[in-house]
Amino acid sequence: MNLSVRRMTKEDIAQAVEIERICFSEPWSEADYNESLLLDYAKYYVALLGDDVIIGICGVRNLAGEGEITNVAVRPDYRGQGIARMMLEELLGNARREGIRAFTLEVRAGNAPAIALYERLGFRTEGVRPGFYSKPKEDALIQWLRVEDYA
Repeated sequence: MNLSVRRMTKEDIAQAVEIERICFSEPWSEADYNESLLLDYAKYYVALLGDDVIIGICGVRNLAGEGEITNVAVRPDYRGQGIARMMLEELLGNARREGIRAFTLEVRAGNAPAIALYERLGFRTEGVRPGFYSKPKEDALIQWLRVEDYA
Protein backbone atom coordinates (compact mmCIF):
# COMPACT_ATOMS: atom_id res chain seq x y z
CA MET A 1 0.00 0.00 0.00
CA ASN A 2 1.35 3.43 -0.94
CA LEU A 3 0.46 5.42 2.21
CA SER A 4 1.45 8.91 3.25
CA VAL A 5 0.37 11.55 5.75
CA ARG A 6 0.20 15.26 5.03
CA ARG A 7 -1.53 18.42 6.20
CA MET A 8 -5.17 18.73 5.19
CA THR A 9 -6.04 21.29 2.54
CA LYS A 10 -9.32 22.89 1.56
CA GLU A 11 -9.48 20.48 -1.40
CA ASP A 12 -9.59 17.56 1.08
CA ILE A 13 -12.71 18.71 2.91
CA ALA A 14 -15.28 16.75 0.89
CA GLN A 15 -13.46 13.47 1.54
CA ALA A 16 -12.90 14.37 5.21
CA VAL A 17 -16.63 15.03 5.65
CA GLU A 18 -17.43 11.67 4.04
CA ILE A 19 -15.10 9.89 6.49
CA GLU A 20 -16.76 11.78 9.37
CA ARG A 21 -20.20 10.70 8.13
CA ILE A 22 -19.14 7.05 7.94
CA CYS A 23 -17.29 6.98 11.27
CA PHE A 24 -19.15 9.28 13.66
CA SER A 25 -22.74 9.57 14.84
CA GLU A 26 -22.32 13.36 15.07
CA PRO A 27 -19.98 14.19 12.18
CA TRP A 28 -18.38 17.52 11.42
CA SER A 29 -19.81 19.37 8.44
CA GLU A 30 -18.08 21.00 5.51
CA ALA A 31 -18.57 24.35 7.27
CA ASP A 32 -16.90 22.98 10.43
CA TYR A 33 -13.82 21.99 8.43
CA ASN A 34 -13.74 25.22 6.42
CA GLU A 35 -13.80 27.17 9.67
CA SER A 36 -11.24 24.95 11.44
CA LEU A 37 -8.72 25.07 8.61
CA LEU A 38 -8.63 28.85 8.99
CA LEU A 39 -7.63 28.69 12.66
CA ASP A 40 -3.94 29.47 13.11
CA TYR A 41 -3.81 27.26 16.22
CA ALA A 42 -5.28 24.17 14.52
CA LYS A 43 -3.62 21.62 12.26
CA TYR A 44 -5.44 18.80 10.48
CA TYR A 45 -3.89 15.82 8.73
CA VAL A 46 -5.00 13.24 6.19
CA ALA A 47 -3.75 9.75 5.45
CA LEU A 48 -3.55 9.21 1.71
CA LEU A 49 -3.70 6.04 -0.30
CA GLY A 50 -1.80 6.84 -3.47
CA ASP A 51 -1.97 10.48 -4.47
CA ASP A 52 -5.57 11.42 -3.83
CA VAL A 53 -7.68 8.92 -1.88
CA ILE A 54 -8.09 10.01 1.73
CA ILE A 55 -8.56 7.10 4.10
CA GLY A 56 -7.97 8.80 7.46
CA ILE A 57 -8.17 12.15 9.22
CA CYS A 58 -7.02 13.66 12.49
CA GLY A 59 -6.41 17.07 13.98
CA VAL A 60 -4.92 18.96 16.88
CA ARG A 61 -5.60 22.38 18.33
CA ASN A 62 -2.91 24.20 20.29
CA LEU A 63 -4.70 25.60 23.32
CA ALA A 64 -2.13 27.60 25.33
CA GLY A 65 0.62 25.04 24.78
CA GLU A 66 -1.57 21.97 25.23
CA GLY A 67 -2.71 19.96 22.25
CA GLU A 68 -6.35 18.94 22.03
CA ILE A 69 -6.56 16.03 19.59
CA THR A 70 -9.74 15.92 17.53
CA ASN A 71 -11.38 13.88 14.80
CA VAL A 72 -9.25 10.73 14.65
CA ALA A 73 -10.94 8.50 12.08
CA VAL A 74 -10.00 5.86 9.52
CA ARG A 75 -12.33 4.40 6.89
CA PRO A 76 -13.66 1.09 8.28
CA ASP A 77 -12.18 -1.04 5.49
CA TYR A 78 -8.66 0.26 6.30
CA ARG A 79 -8.73 -0.09 10.09
CA GLY A 80 -6.26 -2.32 11.91
CA GLN A 81 -3.41 -1.51 9.52
CA GLY A 82 -1.60 1.15 11.58
CA ILE A 83 -3.02 4.12 9.70
CA ALA A 84 -4.35 5.97 12.76
CA ARG A 85 -1.02 5.40 14.50
CA MET A 86 0.89 6.74 11.50
CA MET A 87 -1.26 9.89 11.41
CA LEU A 88 -0.99 10.44 15.16
CA GLU A 89 2.79 9.96 15.18
CA GLU A 90 3.08 12.63 12.48
CA LEU A 91 0.70 14.94 14.36
CA LEU A 92 2.45 14.42 17.72
CA GLY A 93 5.93 14.87 16.28
CA ASN A 94 5.03 18.09 14.48
CA ALA A 95 3.19 19.48 17.51
CA ARG A 96 6.13 18.71 19.83
CA ARG A 97 8.50 20.54 17.47
CA GLU A 98 6.15 23.52 17.74
CA GLY A 99 6.39 23.45 21.54
CA ILE A 100 3.29 21.56 22.62
CA ARG A 101 4.22 19.73 25.82
CA ALA A 102 0.98 17.90 26.65
CA PHE A 103 -1.88 16.39 24.67
CA THR A 104 -5.42 15.49 25.60
CA LEU A 105 -8.32 13.77 23.88
CA GLU A 106 -11.71 12.25 24.61
CA VAL A 107 -12.57 8.73 23.53
CA ARG A 108 -15.75 6.70 23.89
CA ALA A 109 -15.38 4.45 26.93
CA GLY A 110 -16.44 1.47 24.82
CA ASN A 111 -14.00 2.08 21.95
CA ALA A 112 -11.43 -0.54 22.95
CA PRO A 113 -9.34 -0.40 19.73
CA ALA A 114 -8.89 3.39 19.99
CA ILE A 115 -8.12 3.22 23.71
CA ALA A 116 -5.48 0.54 23.08
CA LEU A 117 -3.89 2.67 20.33
CA TYR A 118 -3.79 5.78 22.50
CA GLU A 119 -2.26 3.80 25.38
CA ARG A 120 0.43 2.39 23.05
CA LEU A 121 1.26 6.01 22.16
CA GLY A 122 1.62 6.84 25.88
CA PHE A 123 -1.79 8.33 26.70
CA ARG A 124 -3.26 7.58 30.13
CA THR A 125 -6.86 7.90 31.29
CA GLU A 126 -7.14 10.64 33.90
CA GLY A 127 -10.87 11.26 34.05
CA VAL A 128 -14.34 10.51 32.78
CA ARG A 129 -17.00 12.77 31.27
CA PRO A 130 -20.27 11.00 32.13
CA GLY A 131 -22.75 10.92 29.25
CA PHE A 132 -20.45 13.03 27.04
CA TYR A 133 -21.44 11.30 23.81
CA SER A 134 -24.92 10.92 22.42
CA LYS A 135 -26.18 8.73 19.60
CA PRO A 136 -25.65 6.45 21.53
CA LYS A 137 -25.24 7.91 24.99
CA GLU A 138 -21.85 6.96 26.39
CA ASP A 139 -19.17 8.22 28.76
CA ALA A 140 -15.94 9.70 27.45
CA LEU A 141 -12.57 8.83 28.89
CA ILE A 142 -10.29 11.85 29.18
CA GLN A 143 -6.77 10.84 28.25
CA TRP A 144 -3.51 12.77 28.56
CA LEU A 145 -0.01 12.43 27.19
CA ARG A 146 2.64 14.66 28.72
CA VAL A 147 6.10 15.02 27.26
CA GLU A 148 7.72 14.14 30.58
CA ASP A 149 5.73 10.88 30.56
CA TYR A 150 6.83 10.14 27.02
CA ALA A 151 10.48 11.17 27.09
